[in-house]
Amino acid sequence: MPTPDLQTVAIDLADRSYNIAIRGSLFDNPLSYAELPKSASALIVTNTTVGPLYAERLQRALASRFSQIYTVVLPDGEEFKTWPSLNLIFDALLTHGCDRKTTLFALGGGVVGDMTGFAAASYMRGVPFVQVPTTLLAQVDSSVGGKTAINHPLGKNMIGAFYQPLKVVCDLNTLKTLPQRELSAGLAEVIKYGPIADMEFLAWIEANLEALLAREPAALAHAVKRSCEIKAWVVGQDERESGLRAILNFGHTFGHAIEAGLGFGVWLHGEALGCGMVMAAQLSARLGMVDAFFVNRLTQLIVKAGLPTRAPVLPGPDNAGRYLDLMRVDKKSEAGEIRFVLIDKPGRALVRSAPDAVVRQVIDACCAE
Repeated sequence: MPTPDLQTVAIDLADRSYNIAIRGSLFDNPLSYAELPKSASALIVTNTTVGPLYAERLQRALASRFSQIYTVVLPDGEEFKTWPSLNLIFDALLTHGCDRKTTLFALGGGVVGDMTGFAAASYMRGVPFVQVPTTLLAQVDSSVGGKTAINHPLGKNMIGAFYQPLKVVCDLNTLKTLPQRELSAGLAEVIKYGPIADMEFLAWIEANLEALLAREPAALAHAVKRSCEIKAWVVGQDERESGLRAILNFGHTFGHAIEAGLGFGVWLHGEALGCGMVMAAQLSARLGMVDAFFVNRLTQLIVKAGLPTRAPVLPGPDNAGRYLDLMRVDKKSEAGEIRFVLIDKPGRALVRSAPDAVVRQVIDACCAE
C-alpha cells in the first residue's frame, strides 16, 4: 500500500510553538531535522527494545547536524519510569560534558518520551529536545503537549514538569514492529478523543477499527492526525492543565489507580485506560449525564479494540476503598476530593467530583469477579 503524504499538525503556543510531522519513512530521514539548530552534541535516549531496531538509523540521520551523537539505553517498561532510570540520562549528559545547546532525542514510547522530556527540562535548567515516538500511544498522546514526568510508588506521573519539545516526528513505519498488545493499548488513547470532543471521529474509529488493527497506513495516518489535531486544540487553549486540558484525562483517574494498585507495568497504560474509560462512562451514567446506550457503545468498541473492560480486584480487604485511596493521589484531586473527567453528553466532557458511595457502586460493578 502507498505511503500517505506528509501531514503536519501545529501546536500553537506562541514562542513555544512546534509542529508534529506524520508519515512513514520520517525518523531516519535527515530532512526531518533540517530546521533544528545545529550544536556540538546530541543525546539519543531509547530503551532495550527500540534501541536495537532504530538507534543507529537515527544516528545516521542526525550526523550532518551534530558533531557528537551519544546514546543512552534505558530498561524497557513502565516499572522503570523512576529516578534511577532518569539518572542514567543525567549520567550520560554529565559524562559526555553536554552543554545547554545539546539536543535530546526521545526515541521510543511514552515512558522514554516522558523521561527524556523531564531530563531536558531539568538538565542545566532546560535544554532542547525532540520527540521521536515509536508507539501508537506515544504518537497520538504522550509525545504531544509537553507533559513530562516519572512515577512514584504512590502515584503515576506525580513528579515532572511542563516542557515542550522542538518537534514531534511520528513515523508510521515504526508501528509495523509494534506488538499487537501495544497497538491495542495505543488505540485506547485514540478512542478517548471521540467521547470528549468529536463523536464523528468515534464513528470513524468504529467503522475503521479492523483497518487500524491491521495497521493499514491510510487508517493509521488519519487516526494519528485527528488525535493530534484534537490534542493540539486543547493544549493551545490550556497548556498547563488549569482547566480545559484536564478533559484529556478521561478514564485516567480510574486507569492510574489500576496501574498503581497492581504495580506499574502489570497492565499497560492503554489497557488500564480502556477499562478506566468504561468505569468513567458508568459513573457518568449513574450521575444521569449519559444513557446506557452510550456506555454500551463505548464498551463494545473497547472490547473490539482488544482491551480489558473488567477492572482488577486490588490487594487488600476493601477493594473499593483501595481504589478511592489511590485516586485521591491523582493530580486532579483538590483538598482530598477526587475529581473525575466525565462525559456531560457524547462529545463533551467536564471535570467534577462524585459521591464516594456512587464511585464505590461503579467499582463494585466493574471489577472482575
